[in-house]
Amino acid sequence: MEAPLTRLILTLPASLIGEFYPLLQRGFLVTAHVGCTLQRLLCHQWGIAPEYLTTRITTIFLNAKAIDDVASAVVRDGATIALSGAMPGLVGATMRRGGHLAAMRSSMTHQETATGAIDRIGTVRLKLFNILLPELGPEFLKRGLLMSCDEVTAFFRERDETFWKACDGAVLNGTPVGSGLLQSTNPLCTGGTVRLTVNFR
Repeated sequence: MEAPLTRLILTLPASLIGEFYPLLQRGFLVTAHVGCTLQRLLCHQWGIAPEYLTTRITTIFLNAKAIDDVASAVVRDGATIALSGAMPGLVGATMRRGGHLAAMRSSMTHQETATGAIDRIGTVRLKLFNILLPELGPEFLKRGLLMSCDEVTAFFRERDETFWKACDGAVLNGTPVGSGLLQSTNPLCTGGTVRLTVNFR
C-alpha cells in the first residue's frame, strides 16, 4: 500500500528564507499539468509574469539541456527544470537563452520533439539558483514542496536553535504541534512523501 502524504506547514519570519536555499537549489518536486510548453507551465500555472521570465530568468535548463525557446519546449512528467538569473563570465553568456554565444553550446541545447508528450497531471523537479532564490523561493515554499520523508527529517536535524526559536508554529496533518516534535530523533514520518509548506511573515 502506498504511504499517505504527510502535510506539514511552518510559519517563520521572512529573514529565515536563506535556511531553505539548499533545498531550493538541490531541487524539489512540484505537482503540475504536464504535456504543455515550458512557457505555459511557468506563466500560466506558476504565475510567473512574462516580463519577469524575459528579463530575470535568463538561463533555463530542461533535463540538463539549455532552453532557448520556452514557447516550444514541452515539459513531460518527471522532467527536471533549473531556473537561474544571469550568471557571470563566459559560461553565463554562453548559457543565456537567446544570447549571441548560444551557438557555442549546440550539443547542450534542448532540441524539441513532441513524441511522448502526454497531457496529464504529473510532477516535475524544480531547481532555483542565485537571484531567483529570494525572488521566487518564498512563493514556491508557500505553494508547498514535495519531498521524501528522509529529506525533510535530515533538513530539520541540520537546523540550529535560532531557527526553532523563530518558528511561530507548525501544523502536521491539520494538527498544531510543537517544534520539539520536529527536532526529535524520531522520524517525522515513515516513508512516503511530505508536502512542506512555509508561510513567511
